[in-house]
Amino acid sequence: MTIDLRSDTVTKPTKSMLEAMFNAEVGDDVFAEEPTVIALEQKVSALFGKEAALFCPSGTMTNQIAIKVHTQPGDEVLCDTTAHIYNYEGGGIAFNSGVQAKLIPGERGRISAQQVLESMNPSYDWLTRTSLVCVENTANRAGGSYYSLLQMQELSDVCKKNKLNYHLDGARIFNAIVENEYTSSDVGKLFDSISVCFSKGLGAPVGSVIIGDKEFIRKARRVRKVFGGGMRQAGYLAAAGIYALDNNINRLKEDHKRAKQLATTMSGLPYIDNVLPVDTNIIIFNLNEKLKPEDFVKKLASHDIKATGFGKQAIRFVTHLDFTDNMLEKTESVLKSI
Repeated sequence: MTIDLRSDTVTKPTKSMLEAMFNAEVGDDVFAEEPTVIALEQKVSALFGKEAALFCPSGTMTNQIAIKVHTQPGDEVLCDTTAHIYNYEGGGIAFNSGVQAKLIPGERGRISAQQVLESMNPSYDWLTRTSLVCVENTANRAGGSYYSLLQMQELSDVCKKNKLNYHLDGARIFNAIVENEYTSSDVGKLFDSISVCFSKGLGAPVGSVIIGDKEFIRKARRVRKVFGGGMRQAGYLAAAGIYALDNNINRLKEDHKRAKQLATTMSGLPYIDNVLPVDTNIIIFNLNEKLKPEDFVKKLASHDIKATGFGKQAIRFVTHLDFTDNMLEKTESVLKSI
């Protein structure tokens, strides 16, 4: 039994998901004649109460498309220091859009409306034009922390008042939703654009969707083509996304429960300095100086447990639908034996 805790992207389609994929009706998405893709886009846009959506190969692409559409070269995007768009998208902010990021040290990956007010530039010719605010919910590098509805609303109000575009990197937005009282529709009302990933906690093999109004998606569709993201018979992949939305949202709470139990066990181990608070399915912890991360990863690998380093002494575990109670029990046993 191999246990993979490197990411929630490692899941494989279930038999039922594969059946949905094999049975998909397909066409040509570049010609806007892909019935299953269209069905997915309509389903997601309706969930968030927006006008339209666009299916793309990855969450990095949906985020980069949003930045490209919302900005002009020489502009500035405000985001947290831990933001995925800054740390894990290959410098795409600069490479694809010719804009720069101003990093805000938020609280566990969450920036505040007041910080945005203090960070945005006045409209002087010699300053970059602040045009976009991007938040990440849940925040990956901050350990899966999430925004409250009030926090997102306050940011939305500031953006509207100051004519800033407001984008949500919602790669794991459903992880946040199942832990809060707000709905996808509540979230959709606040943002100009939203990126949603199906290949993480929702268990699909490939794909993300970007959501917005019709004019935004019209522009996004052209940028997707320029970025090389135009797909043909993509309905086989879109069918997995539809299945994921219908079957794999509420069960995310199971991942969160296992993550919290694992974190509780780890917090008492002598070789672990600290474990970040666990809100959803991501556990980030720091080893003490006596144990090197590479040695720790090798020890786990000798027991068929896969993990990866996440900083100087940090390790990240991510629970997912392929991580079972039996795997949790084995992982706890191995951790206690080290």
